[in-house]
Amino acid sequence: MAVSIMAGNPALKELSADLKWRMDQSVTDFQANLASTRTGRASAHMLDQVKVDYYGTPTPITQLAQVSTPEAQLILVAPWDPTILKEVEKAIQASDLGFNPLSDGKIIRVPVPPMTEERRRDVCKHLNRVLEEHRTAVRNVRRDGNEALKKLAKEKKISEDDEKRAMEEVQKMTDDEIRRMEELSRKKEAEVMQV
Repeated sequence: MAVSIMAGNPALKELSADLKWRMDQSVTDFQANLASTRTGRASAHMLDQVKVDYYGTPTPITQLAQVSTPEAQLILVAPWDPTILKEVEKAIQASDLGFNPLSDGKIIRVPVPPMTEERRRDVCKHLNRVLEEHRTAVRNVRRDGNEALKKLAKEKKISEDDEKRAMEEVQKMTDDEIRRMEELSRKKEAEVMQV
């Protein structure tokens, strides 16, 4: 592997670390979205993206209740504050996950029905939309990095050759992160389509 131009140049080292961190954040967020994507089995992470209106503040359900999966087709939600039971139930129904929660006054049972072929295809389309959003986020980080490199070259803090090599390095970093997300997406799609 070639020696990193950005790591060797003090003017570029901080920029490189910032770009890498921001791209990693996009990948981490994508992984969180994948974990909450519905597959054939119940998972406590399926409700991670659900926000409950808690005294006027949209709050993640995992901060308001204990979420568990005692069975393969059932999610249990036990709110710590019993007064928000109805709000939690409404938030689960309003999510695009297709769940119909059942409440007994203390806990909420969320049966996870087997996915139909049509629902599996919808989930895959949703995955592709989320993947494209995160690809765009990584490309925006690349654009910011390239603009910063052009500015440094214009201010004569780096040479034109260093600018060109650093831009190639930023492009390689971008390609690697996008490839990583695409691989994660392929695995999740295979899991979703598995009957």
